[in-house]
Amino acid sequence: MRKLAVQQTKTALITGVTGQDGSYLAELLLSKGYKVHGTVRNTSGDNLARIRHLGDSLHLHQANLVDQLSITRLIRDIHPDEIYNLAAWSFVPTSWTEPIQATDTTGLGVTRLLEAIRLVDEDIRFYQASSSEMFGRAVEAPQSESTAFSPRNPYAVAKVCGHWTTVNSREHHSLYACSGILFNHESPRRGAEFVTRKISRTAAKIKLGLANELRLGNLQAKRDWGFAGDYVDAMWRMLQQETPEDYVIGTGQSHQVEQFVKAAFDCVDLNWQDYVVVDPKFYRPAEAHVLVANAEKANRNLDWKPQVKFSELVEMMVEADLAQLKGLSTDAMRPRRAA
Repeated sequence: MRKLAVQQTKTALITGVTGQDGSYLAELLLSKGYKVHGTVRNTSGDNLARIRHLGDSLHLHQANLVDQLSITRLIRDIHPDEIYNLAAWSFVPTSWTEPIQATDTTGLGVTRLLEAIRLVDEDIRFYQASSSEMFGRAVEAPQSESTAFSPRNPYAVAKVCGHWTTVNSREHHSLYACSGILFNHESPRRGAEFVTRKISRTAAKIKLGLANELRLGNLQAKRDWGFAGDYVDAMWRMLQQETPEDYVIGTGQSHQVEQFVKAAFDCVDLNWQDYVVVDPKFYRPAEAHVLVANAEKANRNLDWKPQVKFSELVEMMVEADLAQLKGLSTDAMRPRRAA
């Protein structure tokens, strides 16, 4: 097992810090003594709710991955030890309606970041958030680091671009650059537009008499769902190794959307079949095949394993939505780590 070592004075830059993963990663790095910087497109327009509780401990900067100059200037000014690129158009349906913008940010944005590292300091360590969506119509299950990519939507295509750019920068320029091929990971901080949060929130609304049905697409679609708080720990571990490598991160267990729905409604003592309506408009134009992770390499090299179980994840999300909808105080926006 490789040793993990952290200097007390390390500086990290997180792009996409206002997102689900960015907020959990910022908390983790701050707890380890890092000075943490994060990028936002616009301090007035971005949703800062996920990071507001961090206050002045998190340093925010306006920057855009489509602007090479702003990215290079920021990296030169901060001079971070580590960069975590979490910025992306992460909602797959939006990538179908805005494919050019999605590709520019999610795909070419990686090139701009790596070029900035080459210009400023080649010793900066770089993490790229790759995605299991890259496997798409997977040729095998479970999927590992050697599984061929077969992207099925513009988001996944852009992620493949960013992934291979990272690999080529590592191999050609000898940069410390690695990708985490993360499978689906959720939390109470997941955006309301994602199916898991849509399920948990609507189940809570129905329980409270605020809604009467839940409309979904393909209930048979399967995904490997884990807890986002566990997965950012894997990101950090990747950048602490002696040599940069790519890692698949997931639970190794696949569940249907229907199973997520049932678990959510069980949390509020309701029969999901009484409330769920299958609506064809929510089907994806090209659905990925069964996605399930083979994370043996991460288990072995990073000493990483997911801590939160599927049932615990669903319960965590439903309870947080219930509390929020009731107007009660909730720890949904606070750090949650499994023992």
